[in-house]
Amino acid sequence: MNAITLVIGAICVLAIAYRLYGIFFTKKVLKINDDAPTPAHEKNDGKDYVPTNKWVAFGHHFAAIAAAGPLVGPILAAQFGYLPGYLWLLIGAVIGGAVHDAVVLFASMMKGGKSLSEVMREELGPVAGFCTGLAMLFIITITMAGLSMVILGALAENPWGTFAVAATIPIAMLMGVMQRLMNNLWVPTVIGILLLVAAVFYGPYIEGTWLGNVLTLDKATLSIILPVYAFFAAALPVWFLLAPRDYLSSFMKIGVFIALIIGVFIINPTIQFPAIIPDFINGGGPIVAGPVWPFVSITIACGAISGFHAFVGSGTTPKMLDRWEDIRIVGFGAMLVESLVGVMALIAATVLHPGDYFAINSTPEAFQALGMATVDLPQLAAAVGMDLEGRTGGAVTLAVGMASIFAGVEWFSHLTRYFYQFVIMFEAVFILTAIDAGTRTARYLIQDFLGNVYKPLKKTDWLPGTIFASALACVIWGYLLNSGDIASVWALFGVSNQLMASIGLACGVTYVLKVADKRIYALTCFIPLVYLYITVNVAGFWMVKKVYWNSAAGGFNVLNGILSCIMLALGIVIIIASAMKWKQQWQDPRFVKTTV
Repeated sequence: MNAITLVIGAICVLAIAYRLYGIFFTKKVLKINDDAPTPAHEKNDGKDYVPTNKWVAFGHHFAAIAAAGPLVGPILAAQFGYLPGYLWLLIGAVIGGAVHDAVVLFASMMKGGKSLSEVMREELGPVAGFCTGLAMLFIITITMAGLSMVILGALAENPWGTFAVAATIPIAMLMGVMQRLMNNLWVPTVIGILLLVAAVFYGPYIEGTWLGNVLTLDKATLSIILPVYAFFAAALPVWFLLAPRDYLSSFMKIGVFIALIIGVFIINPTIQFPAIIPDFINGGGPIVAGPVWPFVSITIACGAISGFHAFVGSGTTPKMLDRWEDIRIVGFGAMLVESLVGVMALIAATVLHPGDYFAINSTPEAFQALGMATVDLPQLAAAVGMDLEGRTGGAVTLAVGMASIFAGVEWFSHLTRYFYQFVIMFEAVFILTAIDAGTRTARYLIQDFLGNVYKPLKKTDWLPGTIFASALACVIWGYLLNSGDIASVWALFGVSNQLMASIGLACGVTYVLKVADKRIYALTCFIPLVYLYITVNVAGFWMVKKVYWNSAAGGFNVLNGILSCIMLALGIVIIIASAMKWKQQWQDPRFVKTTV
């Protein structure tokens, strides 16, 4: 199998889906009315509610949702072969992910930019609203820890990469100030891109200097720095750091993957993996312990359908959209682009020889037990200037795979280590943008949730409440980050993330029945909901029984098992409350003459 075949197939499917299904869903199902003002105009406060150019809003939303998930998930799921992940990325994104993102964004905007828990409380009652809020707090905490876990392996003992990532913070702030003062988008964009490239190329020169020594950090130090950084990022005005860096990093991410697509067309590398790896299809793999179903849909969350998107879609983004029509490109379209990112990440992993792939993504002991041998790994390690074995988590695999493809282009063959560090930087930047948006969203959730007890906390512009909620969010997920590993946290992240997507789709069914002309339109959300809800429950109970509460398993962790049970129980309550609401809506008199 040649990589170019997979790329062309994915582009065609996603383009057709956006052109046909995207218009149908936003125009026919949601009945978007562009004449009404959006919450960004109604509540414009210059801080959280800010009418934003649709491309900047797309950049923020895409950067926030397309973090580690579409990069790491497909790489980890390559354990099963390339075909299961490829099919799930396309089918899941078109039928589930794009619909989920658009409908959650729409529902939040209809409620003035409120969080999903507030939307569910108003639509389904206080019990469902409370359970949704509690589930979201659990899930956003686990998500931030899971995403941050990925960045540790990439930046630990890597001063070049740490310098390049750290440089994006003042660059984004400079862009935010320039755009604010100049009211011009292109000049800050060009300056920001040039400074980013300069940061990558200057990186080697700090190695061995005092600055390089300062930035040579271990995982423990990084796991403290990340929550501290997130506190300030969540508390700062959205225009100062969050929006400009999301916009800039989306340019970088889309640009890198366009370059990767071009590289695939030029080199046309061969997919080294088989379509299916029989040894692990029924479970027992060194990376993903469970069977291909349900775990391909759990491991690949972002890229196909992701509950984390509901936090962004009912957090920062609904407060930024200038027009209702922007929902199609920002909500529906960004998800499809993310799916393509996931496909390219899958290709970057599977162009490696399986032995090299498993050597990078498994512990040395687990890899030795597989009885495999490396093929090109020694040469790849020499080319990038780093030891690659045992660097689990997926981020390094993506960087190595992409660097090897770029190095196949004759003009770039001597720049392999620069490509490697650039990919590490853009992976880290996108994880940080998700941490920015996720922590800010967690802040909103905490203020909404605890504001029912202490009313002033409800005010998002109240400085003491902002500081308290931001600090609490960072402390909670920072604790998980410092007490787990990628194997234990990523599976918990996958289950919780897809449960959150199920809750978002349940909200979608409720809203479609509320605004649509025909009851049959509710199937757009109901069909993916049924599949995902069954999948997440099977995976959750499998992990609890065979891993978290199995003392003989490597991932034995009582706390993770308790968290899983609580989240699954909350999901049951929410689905029951939703079904009761749907029964009432089904009898709405307006459906009598239009029922199909």
